[in-house]
Amino acid sequence: MTAIDDSTVRDPDALRADMVRALRDQDAITSEPVAATFAAVPRHRFAPEASLGLAYDLHRTVPVKKDEHGLVLNVMSAAHLQAVMLGQAGIEPGMKVLEVGSGGVNAAYLQELVGPGGEVTTVDIDRDIVDRARLCLDEAGYTQVKTVVADGESGVPDGAPYDRIIVTAAAWDIPPSWISGLAEKGRLVVPLAVCGTTRSIAFDRDGDGLISRSYGLAQFVPMQGEGAAEERKAMLRDGVVVQTDDVRVPLNAQALNHALDTARLGRWSGAAYDLPDELDPYLTLNLSSVARLHADKEVIERGLVEASARLGVPALVGEDSIAYRTRLENVETGGYESGVIAHGPAGRSPRGRVRESAPPLGPRPPPPRSRDVPVPAGPRPLSPPPGRRTATPRHRHGDLALRARDTILLRSAGRM
Repeated sequence: MTAIDDSTVRDPDALRADMVRALRDQDAITSEPVAATFAAVPRHRFAPEASLGLAYDLHRTVPVKKDEHGLVLNVMSAAHLQAVMLGQAGIEPGMKVLEVGSGGVNAAYLQELVGPGGEVTTVDIDRDIVDRARLCLDEAGYTQVKTVVADGESGVPDGAPYDRIIVTAAAWDIPPSWISGLAEKGRLVVPLAVCGTTRSIAFDRDGDGLISRSYGLAQFVPMQGEGAAEERKAMLRDGVVVQTDDVRVPLNAQALNHALDTARLGRWSGAAYDLPDELDPYLTLNLSSVARLHADKEVIERGLVEASARLGVPALVGEDSIAYRTRLENVETGGYESGVIAHGPAGRSPRGRVRESAPPLGPRPPPPRSRDVPVPAGPRPLSPPPGRRTATPRHRHGDLALRARDTILLRSAGRM
């Protein structure tokens, strides 16, 4: 179940029960407390402007606020992603929880999980979002949740320490306030992003540092305020976008758009197309000039860009060329073979830089280890591949945040 036709089914209780069953089937819900929480909260009450089918769709978001250009600033996250993150958080009755990034329904889920003896605080920089969340929470009966208008970068010190901090916006940094705001055995769940590739990471506090516990796929609107990333986007044409937070990647929209119109080159590895979850961060950290390529359904159906770009794919970007990973049917590799599609003159050259993306497509990186990767708070840095640093940390604790991000991505890429 990924979509519900509410033209024939209009009972929200039935839709909610169907949603819980589907989330169990897809292993998004793996615990009874989370299942009970999703069964209890009237999700549609937090999306009154949406159809019942959209509100209870597993994988679609509900837009809540857009800017004057139509850019989505806030959404009600997909049920599947919320269930996975709540599972990562491991919330127990009586806990004190801080949510960074308000929406309403996730705070209601948190309140169900902590019970009457627990405390939930949700904070957002946007007063409109907080006011909307407050209204929905009150109308749905979750008056106990505390709402705060503030920059989530600083946390909410008045309520610290928290047993859990859940961040519901994409962050490229981990501010010290999130670590210091955790209880001694607290846990932080945060979507960390690098060059457009995002993973939801669960960290346990370890003294002044963190230890990663789990990670999962995630996609969120970016942080605002002091925690905003300096992400760059280039619209190549309708339905095709590249994005990155690496200031050194050339984003010449006109030249890259022209490259898409040139004859493309395909190179095939002879290796099975698998482990896309692991290879995404592997390529992101190993390519020297990487961005994330997105293409919509119409562009893909015309055959201009491969289907791997539908949800975004790491791409090697030059001044006038672009290359990215894709797949080709091949029974000898178990169904599909992994390969690279290149557009532009660099891809056609015998020494073209598309070769740079070939090594990760052969031998498989080992599967990721899911536990006990330390992120110390001391001065010794962890380094990604030479030349691959996407941003400068802002915080007094040096590069703790970048080491946290790089550590988990290096681990998931099989390099640790």
